[in-house]
Amino acid sequence: MSQTHASAPVYCSHMAEVRAHIDALDAQIVPLLALRCGYVAQAGRIKQDPGLIYDQERIDAILERVQAQASALGAPAQVLEAAYRALIAASIEFERAEFARLRAQPAQP
Repeated sequence: MSQTHASAPVYCSHMAEVRAHIDALDAQIVPLLALRCGYVAQAGRIKQDPGLIYDQERIDAILERVQAQASALGAPAQVLEAAYRALIAASIEFERAEFARLRAQPAQP
């Protein structure tokens, strides 16, 4: 399920080409992130204790895996780690909101 190699970027002569390739990659990345959010929402449903939402061990494992993948791909590990730290932080906030939403009591008239 994991990719251990990345294609080399196509050589570009103009910024329009660079942007077109980045836009094409974003068109692939966004649906994957949306799918990831669906699993985060399920975590918010499955966990019964809000104290379980923040899991430092899990965060460390994800970051370690990302750094290893970045190294194997020859990608800048610091960039991928920073991106994943932001993704994880946003995911934790989303999971907290989902946890609360699913357990909210209906408003009393």
